[in-house]
Amino acid sequence: MKGHEGNLHLTNAAESSSTERNAGAGAYYYQRGSPSLDHRMQSVNQQCIFSRAHESIQSRGEEITDTLPRRSSRMNIQGKLYLAPLSTLGNLPFRRLCVDFGADVTCSEMVMATELLKGSPSEWALVRRHSSEKFFGVQLCGSSADVMAKAAQLLLDEAKVDFLDINAACPRNAICNMGAGCSLMNDTNRLGEIVDGMRSVMRNVPLTVKFRTGMEMGKRTAHEVLKVLENFDVDLVTLHGRSKEQPDSEPSDWAYVEECAKLIYPLPMVGVGDVLGYIDYYHNLDAHTVAGVMIGRGALIKPWIFREIQERRHWDISASERLEILKRFVVYGLDHWGADQEGTNRTRYFLLEWLSFLYRYVPVGLLEYLPQRMVDRFPRYFGRNDLETLMASDHSADWIKISEMLLGPAPDGFRFIPKHKAKFYLLSQFRSAVPETALPQQC
Repeated sequence: MKGHEGNLHLTNAAESSSTERNAGAGAYYYQRGSPSLDHRMQSVNQQCIFSRAHESIQSRGEEITDTLPRRSSRMNIQGKLYLAPLSTLGNLPFRRLCVDFGADVTCSEMVMATELLKGSPSEWALVRRHSSEKFFGVQLCGSSADVMAKAAQLLLDEAKVDFLDINAACPRNAICNMGAGCSLMNDTNRLGEIVDGMRSVMRNVPLTVKFRTGMEMGKRTAHEVLKVLENFDVDLVTLHGRSKEQPDSEPSDWAYVEECAKLIYPLPMVGVGDVLGYIDYYHNLDAHTVAGVMIGRGALIKPWIFREIQERRHWDISASERLEILKRFVVYGLDHWGADQEGTNRTRYFLLEWLSFLYRYVPVGLLEYLPQRMVDRFPRYFGRNDLETLMASDHSADWIKISEMLLGPAPDGFRFIPKHKAKFYLLSQFRSAVPETALPQQC
């Protein structure tokens, strides 16, 4: 697979040929820094891996040295605006909207490898790419190296992808209990096997890994995971500056992100957490060793953040302009999910999920100070007109009113509770759940 010209630089295959292992070994391995290979072994499994690598090198009549040169990354994101993979909300219409505002790199929602191999229509729908997405990746989630490798091969054969990302960051208990997501941080042997297996089928397609600071609050283990990952052929790692258990209401630990970025340099690391404006973005980019900054919730709260970053300004966007953005999302939604009743229901559902984040935006003209921070929690306020006040409401009934302005009346008895409700929400604000008939299959 090749990346789109003029977007991201993918190194030529010849650049990395010196570090290839033989086909029987099934992957690439390299060593960075000055310590000997034996000193860097973290487990018996890794010792076996490098023993096979030594045998491969000797069979070709090449010299074994203590320091093998690390080839350049196949994925250079310098200067590129990277939209995070967002479960449920990172759907194609939303990614398309973010591309309109300047996102350069986009990634699918989390895709379950097992369901992909089963041919699940709802899972395959998640890997669909819009033609406007300049550099697009798919985030795979799973616990089996064999399954992940087969899913990677299938994606390269059947989908249009520029890179694949391993999900070692999902905090949901259901995912972690199956040995996937964030739990991979506690099983680095398995994580290494997954990287090894996927790399064996991916040729020169970039492979990335996304994870968190650790599983528990106050117990940071990402640096230990990185010591293992740097012995494998990954092209980029993304570190979310929160642990599995840490709520979004607490700030992201960018100091630790910086510590980890220095630890693995020059392997590129992308940091993620608490970016809500261009000041946050450039501060984290310029003050740290990271190669890039990923934008997640900030894009949900204000998808025009990409334009603000490009233009280095605070945009005091009006309520009518925001309504036009919602209209555009609806158009994209009906185009993607269909304009029939089922497609309309899905579009409404995803619009409402998005509004459960979008209402948190406070217009620049109403702020007492700039910039608004991700951890800020403002009291209810009246906007500069009725529409702005309506858009600031944290009540699901008002979100439904907004959806009816764009999609017509909701079905009789329709109610909504957001799947990704923020932790500071009061459950009493939500009267009852959305009917199953209105829920998309993948949810």
